[in-house]
Formats: sequence, C-alpha cells, structure tokens
Amino acid sequence: MTVLTVPTADAVPAGLSRRTRILRRLRRNPLAVASFIVLALAAVAALLSPWLAPYAVEQTDFARTFAPPGTPGHLLGTDDLGRDVLSRIMLGARASLQVAILAVATSLVIGVPLGLAAGYFRAWDAVISRFTDLLLAFPFLIMAVGLAAIRGASLTNAAVAVGIAQIPGVIRVVRSDTLRLKSLDFVAAAVVDGASDLWVLARHILPNATSVILVQATVAIPAAILGEAVLSFLGLGIQPPDPSLGTMLATAQQFAARAPWAAVLPGVVIMGLALAFNVFGDALRDALDPKGDRR
Repeated sequence: MTVLTVPTADAVPAGLSRRTRILRRLRRNPLAVASFIVLALAAVAALLSPWLAPYAVEQTDFARTFAPPGTPGHLLGTDDLGRDVLSRIMLGARASLQVAILAVATSLVIGVPLGLAAGYFRAWDAVISRFTDLLLAFPFLIMAVGLAAIRGASLTNAAVAVGIAQIPGVIRVVRSDTLRLKSLDFVAAAVVDGASDLWVLARHILPNATSVILVQATVAIPAAILGEAVLSFLGLGIQPPDPSLGTMLATAQQFAARAPWAAVLPGVVIMGLALAFNVFGDALRDALDPKGDRR
C-alpha cells in the first residue's frame, strides 16, 4: 500500500542547500522578518546618524527647552537644555550598538576557545568549568558594574566590562555543543585517521558549532544593550557630552513629571532594540535547528 505524504506549509525541498533552507524558514516567519526590518533600520540609522541627525548633539536652544514631541523643527521634542531628542536618540542608539558589538566580540574571542578546550580536553575541563562557576557566582550586572567602576567610565571600558561579564555564558554554551559534537562519528573517524586535536577542533568541531555560537551572539547583544544602559544610567558608561540612551534616562528622571517624553522615548528605543534582537535570535535558532529539515 502506498502512503501519500502531504507537505506542510513549513516544508522545504530536500535538494536545496542548507543556507537556502535557513533563509526560507526565516522568510516564512513573520516575526523574524519584522524583527530583521527593525534591526536593519536601526543599524542604518545608527551608522548614518552623524549625517541623518537634524541637529548636533551638543546644540542647545534655551528658548525652547522641554518642547513637546511634534514641535516644528523638533519631531521628538527637546530636553532640559533645549537639545533635540531625536538627534540624541540616534547618536545614543549608535553608542549602544557599538558597546553591544564590542562586548559580544570580546566575550566570543575569549569564551569560544575556552569552551572548545573545556568540551574537548578532559584535563582542562575541570579548571575551566570551575573558573566559569566562579564568574557565574556574580550576577551579570553586578559584575559589569564592578568592572566598569574599577576600569573607569568610558565607552571602551563599558564594552569590556559587559563583555567579560558575558564570557561564562559563552563558555557553557560552546562547551555543551563541543561535548555533543565530540561524540559523533565523523569526529571519531577524523581521530582514527590520525588528525591532531587542533585539526579536529578547527576543521570539524568549530565549523559545526558556528550555528550555536551565532545564536548565542544574537541573544547576548540585547543583554549587552541593557548592560550599557544600566552602566550609563549609573554614570559608569559613556560620559557627557557624548549621548547615550542610559545617560538620557538618568538626566530625564528628574524632569519626568514635566517632560515625560524625554525619559519614555529613550526607554522605548532600548526596549525595542532588545526585543527585536531576542525575537530574531529565537527565529534564527529555530531556522538553524537540523530537525527542521525533517519536518
């Protein structure tokens, strides 16, 4: 008896390359498309903000302080010094994304090799795992605040502090996937053929762990954005006159009753960026799931 199978809406032809299948799954996910559009627009606005911003971030107009949103010439209003809120949000988002990218890059550069070593070399696992447990004993934000306070307040130091605080999570994720890949047949075959440990790690395990690392990066970026906002809010991140979403929140809190938009708008941008990265990271994880090929 012949059994007919009815393809589902998520099914993709088996002959397509893995990259094409991943892109098709992402395109068929409305939330993934929406979050990608938001992130793309935010990235373009951040990169071009020095030229797109209608005013210089330090330009003041004391005759138009606390202008509400919709004021001619100031789409999102002005703050207590008459500075354009839209211009400062655009430059502040740029700074937040810079810190997030630098922080995640720092955590990956340090965490990925340590995670690979912990998962592949049994002798190193105990040492690296205990080091990870030690770092995990400190909450993420407390560690970031402590490191930033020690190193001083600046964009670079904020990125390094947030990046170091994210290293334990990267180590644990990469270690777990390395242990899984190490037990597979193709790795055992490479070892039997005489491949060195470094060769196996570089040519077999790391390329197959790229998907997990990529998803971890997309999940770590929103945490880094929130971490930068907290550091700047506490005065340990980007320093005035350079704009930051966190410093805008800190300044606007004392005028929240008079000009609530000055505090609400930067908070909405932080929330929107974090939410878009989280949604896209979840969609990317589902698209990279090998089980999706058999659905």
